[in-house]
Parts: sequence; structure tokens; C-alpha cells
Amino acid sequence: MILLLFIRGLFLVTATAFLLVGLNNTAKNPQDIQVFIVGLVITILAIAVEWLIPKKPLSALAGIFFGLLVGMLISWAMSRVIEMLNLIFFGLGEDTMQMVIWLMGVCICYLTISLVIRTKDDVRFVIPYVEFSRQTKGLRPLVLDTSVIIDGRIADIAETKLFDAPLIVPRFVLNELQLIADSAEKIKRNRGRRGLDMLNKLQTSSTIEVKVDDTPPPGIEEHSGVDQKLIAFSKNCDGRLVTNDFNLNKVATLRGVDVININELANALKTVTLPGETMRVKIIRLGEESHQGVGYLDDGTMVVVEGANNKIGQTIPITVTSSLQTSAGRMIFGKYENGTNASS
Repeated sequence: MILLLFIRGLFLVTATAFLLVGLNNTAKNPQDIQVFIVGLVITILAIAVEWLIPKKPLSALAGIFFGLLVGMLISWAMSRVIEMLNLIFFGLGEDTMQMVIWLMGVCICYLTISLVIRTKDDVRFVIPYVEFSRQTKGLRPLVLDTSVIIDGRIADIAETKLFDAPLIVPRFVLNELQLIADSAEKIKRNRGRRGLDMLNKLQTSSTIEVKVDDTPPPGIEEHSGVDQKLIAFSKNCDGRLVTNDFNLNKVATLRGVDVININELANALKTVTLPGETMRVKIIRLGEESHQGVGYLDDGTMVVVEGANNKIGQTIPITVTSSLQTSAGRMIFGKYENGTNASS
């Protein structure tokens, strides 16, 4: 917005200078005063039109140069038309014509620059294809959301050097973490502080690059939800969104954003077992059926064992009979070899 205000100020100063010069010339050519009145009206109209155009965040300096180029081309074409009309109909003096052409050029360049800045995210050309979006060199960055930072597993994954791309934490995500950490509720406050601790752990790690990005997401109002901002931010920087939020995962996928879901990654890394394999598992509690016992593998996979109802607290050998993948994770079903005798 600072740059946009600068452009507005520059336009006003330039237009005022031309008008003052023109008013000075009217002392010699009173018949041309109507030209400068029209110029003043056009200047005010240009500012009004630009002000009424729907506002969008400013993030691409290239839009200014592109808008200036288009404005200069249009101004050059219009100047030829005005010169022809003046020769046929008006007969204005050379100095007045030059003033009219320069004023028209300033107004057109101002409008084209403002239009491109405000609508840069929607500008598309087939030949050549031009898109005003932020480009990131190298690997596509990973954009972290609030939930995945609080979860903390991303820090352990980063230590394994699985991610070569830099991790990006948008400023609005950091602000949300701070807001949660300052909450009056103890549980939320602890979650927020854990998230800040995890973020500090990531930043001090020598195996991964972490950046806090202040770039506002394009086309999103300041008061919009964090999920909307994350999707727009990820699309703008051509990044991949890292989350463990199921709903955000679905919405981002529908919006064309690549998503890395930590929960899905964890499920994919769990132990793969086939029927007939043997393993040892510690029985923790009784199952839903009276003859079942339930244990857990090191990765958290639940194991339901037939005939292990009286082996609570013991580590026993079992034979895998089947496995089941659910939305909550993978479950393994097995049988204790001596389970029939034990239960009898």
C-alpha cells in the first residue's frame, strides 16, 4: 500500500504541475482555457476511477513496469488520434497540444498501473503467458500451518533430513500461535507455548532452513480466517502446505494446492504386516470380546490378539491373521498360539 500511495502522490504532483503550466499559458491564449478545465476534470476522474476499483494487496513490483509499458503504448496511439482530430476540427496551438498529450499520457499510465496492481493475480496472457505471482527459486517450499507446528512431529521429521526444501512460517501463523499462547485457557495456552517451542527448535536446527515470511496472502482480507490465508499464501509462493488438519487438507486439495498431511505420512510409515507373520507384542488391556487382548506396537499401531485375555501385562508371541486400514490408522489382528489352551 505504501507503493500505491507513492504512485498516487506522484500522479497528483505531475498532473498539478502540468495544470499550473497550462494555467500560466492561458494568460497568453485565453481561448484554450477550456482545454485545461477538461484536463482537470480528467485528472479528478482518473483518481476517482482508480479509487473505486476493488482493492487487492500489493506484492509484485513487476506489475508497475508492465502497467507503465501498456500505458505508454496506449498513450502513443491516442496521441496520434488526438493530433489528427485537432488538425481536422479544433486547431489548437502546438504548445497546448503537447500539454494535452502529456496530461493524457500521465492519466492513462496512472490508470493502467493501478489496474494491473489491483488485478495482477487475474492477469493472464496466452502469447506470451504472463502471470504476476511470486516465484521461488529451487525446490518448492513447505508452508507450515498452526496445527502441524503445535503437533511437533514436523521437528523430528526435519531432523531426519527428509525435507530438502525450506520451511516457511507465514507471519499470520506466528501471530495465531502467539494469540493461543496468551490465551486465558490453560490447555490452549499450553498448546500455544508448545507450538512456539517447536518453532524455536526448528529455527535452531542446522539440518533445515526455516523462514518467517511477512508477505500478505493475495486477494484475502486481513480479517479472513487463517485457513483461507494459508491456501492463498501457498498458491502465491507455489509451495506445498504441511498440515494435519483433515478439513484444511480437503479444501486445499480442491483449490489445487499440494498438501503433505503428517497423519497420512505417519500412517504410511507404520509397520506393514502380512498374514502368517509372527511378532511379539505386550498385552495392555482386554479387548471388546472376552477372549481378546489389546496391545500396541512402537509406532502406535493397535494389535488385537485372539486368546490373550489372560496375558495382561505380558509380552507374548502372536501370529498375524489380518490387518485393517481405517481413517484413524492401521489395526492388526493376530492370534496367540497357546490362546485356546490358556483360555480353557
